[in-house]
Amino acid sequence: MKRRLPIVLIGIVVLGVVTGLRVVDPLPVLRMRLAVFDAYQRIQPRNYEQAPVRVIDIDNESLKRLGQWPWPRTRVAALVDRLSEYGAAAIAFAVVFAEPDRTSPAQALKDWPQTSEVRRLTHILSRLPDHDHVLASVFSSAPVVLGFAPDRYGEARPPPVKFGFAYSGGNPASALEQYESAITNLVPLQKAASGVGSLAISLDPDGLVRRIALLARIGDQVYPALSVEALRVAQRATTIVARSSGVGGHSSGTEAVPTDLKIGRFTVPTGPRGEVWLHYTRRVPARTISAWQIFEADSAALSVELEGRIALIGASASGLQNSKATPLNAAEASVTIHAQALEQMLLGRFLQRPDWSDGVEALISLTMGGLLAFLLAFRLGPIAGALVGAVATASVWAASWLAYTRAELLFDPLYPTLSAVLTYLLVSSLQYLNSERERRRIRTAFSRYLAPTVVERLAQHPKDLKLGGENRDLTLMFCDIRGFTSIAESMTAEELTQFINRFLTPMSQVILEAGGTIDKYMGDAIMAFWNAPLREPQHHLAACRAALKMSSRLAELTPDWQAEAERAGKEFSPVRIGVGLNSGPCCVGNLGSEQRFDYSALGDTVNVASRLEQQTKIYGVNIIVGEDTQRCAEQLAYLELDRVRVRGRSKALSIYCLAGDEQKAADPDFVALRTRHDTALAAYRRQEWNEATAGFEYCRKLSAGELEDLYSTYIVRLEVLRTYPPGEDWDGVFRVPSE
Repeated sequence: MKRRLPIVLIGIVVLGVVTGLRVVDPLPVLRMRLAVFDAYQRIQPRNYEQAPVRVIDIDNESLKRLGQWPWPRTRVAALVDRLSEYGAAAIAFAVVFAEPDRTSPAQALKDWPQTSEVRRLTHILSRLPDHDHVLASVFSSAPVVLGFAPDRYGEARPPPVKFGFAYSGGNPASALEQYESAITNLVPLQKAASGVGSLAISLDPDGLVRRIALLARIGDQVYPALSVEALRVAQRATTIVARSSGVGGHSSGTEAVPTDLKIGRFTVPTGPRGEVWLHYTRRVPARTISAWQIFEADSAALSVELEGRIALIGASASGLQNSKATPLNAAEASVTIHAQALEQMLLGRFLQRPDWSDGVEALISLTMGGLLAFLLAFRLGPIAGALVGAVATASVWAASWLAYTRAELLFDPLYPTLSAVLTYLLVSSLQYLNSERERRRIRTAFSRYLAPTVVERLAQHPKDLKLGGENRDLTLMFCDIRGFTSIAESMTAEELTQFINRFLTPMSQVILEAGGTIDKYMGDAIMAFWNAPLREPQHHLAACRAALKMSSRLAELTPDWQAEAERAGKEFSPVRIGVGLNSGPCCVGNLGSEQRFDYSALGDTVNVASRLEQQTKIYGVNIIVGEDTQRCAEQLAYLELDRVRVRGRSKALSIYCLAGDEQKAADPDFVALRTRHDTALAAYRRQEWNEATAGFEYCRKLSAGELEDLYSTYIVRLEVLRTYPPGEDWDGVFRVPSE
């Protein structure tokens, strides 16, 4: 748990960072989120449905046929007349008539040279009607909506109010886009129009139009957008009602946030600044009528196209186009943007990002990040964690896409994805660092005791090592030099050090190559074990093979030591070892104190192995193994030595001399020796002393001196038993006198 605590803390930090980013919503992340929403619209834009909205487009062909812009106001008046005749429910201008018509007679005279001829015409021309007044007269008899351009600078020139504005749940004015002034139409035109509406189109930080404000504020007065005003005039409604909610859902005056607009019989949901998200369609010819067609096309067809519809007049001609970039088009005429907003209102099809979406996205981000951090810390590895994170992230993206396509909701998948990715990267990185630190620790801790290949396996699979102690079946080895005291007496300290190093190095190498773990060195003695820290199913056999190879390796070293002794003029004492092997349950792990500990093994099995090594002195053999070891590696060559009762154990133990490998076990001479040996041992246990003595004498001859010490030991013991019989209740178990 202590090792996992930093991982948990990292997960908490990541979630805190993601939550903080969600609150701050930095521009790069905002742009990424908007790019996702744009991609949705490009993949599946809104299907165009017939709505009572038409764009009267002042396009290049119209300028070619009707003359350059600006047209005389009389031509604009004729356009309005025609649209009224065709039954347009409302006629909205996405252009501003801010200056007098220069083609009006009185205005034109000002630009002419003041010659005598011009002065003679002045009296006649001045009596002709002013074009702006002609247009105003037409406006007064048609459902016309004029557009104005809000401005953040300049002297306050608010347009007239043509509508009643009411609010329910608090005045939303403080939440709306604030402007200082506006570029308005000529006063006569404004007075004659049925309505005025804002042409403001706000851009997102990347310059694209995704939302349009339905309400704007100039000073203390609230004005509707051109599309809203056109919808009001088309219904002959007099009032627009803004419904709002206060902070925390309570109405509270200037703290009110717009929630929707009631425009006649239509209700339009809005965002917190009175805006709507635009759900664009691809460009479709059915929405647009070229302006020249109003004058020249078939009137019956136009009547069908325009009757009862809202006509928005704007320009797309080269040099006149007031275009904006949208998610679908790099240059879209502003009038078309207003038209698309109006279509959504009439069709009741709204692309929305509800006010609760931020909270839901934050909750999903916290849940995903927290769950992934927990799973990585306590349950899953990096690969499984990556799969879980990928599935969760894919699910969030699928849910976001379904919300867009099925419910027209904009749900942000980026923050949950960011939460999952950051959590995975940081937690996995910390786990990797911990793993590398654990591997280095394992390599350092075990490089002195294990073979390099075993150390590397442990480093790659540290879970195979259970620190702190565990019960496991081991095979223990104790190895000691026979007669080490007499050998040490003939050497200086430096010579003894070199001798010990030359002995322990090859013996240790044999143990490590056999997969053993060196527990400790005790002077000239070695303690080692098998089946820990890595499991080895054949640990009994591996330990026995190591013991045999150690004897062979010692035989290879003996000639060098003998030659060195002869060169130094010293008497050479042959070096012999005693090895005790025993198998059974042990407690193995990091044992010791908090100040110092070693990877070691404890238990009765360890004690018995140490006792067996001591018995090699008594029985005169190199390797003695316990009965559990012999039973699990029975294919090797053994001779049963005796049944003994070692100190600390009440139960007798059968012990065996390990005489060789499988090849020797199958050798006929050894088979004959083992048969006669077992016969003699059986006679010994039946207290048939003479038969046992004869049998061991014969075995001594068969062994050709290899087991001279063993059989001499038995023959001497038989002489004692013949003199001092143990009694009829004797169980054949030998107790070493020194114990």
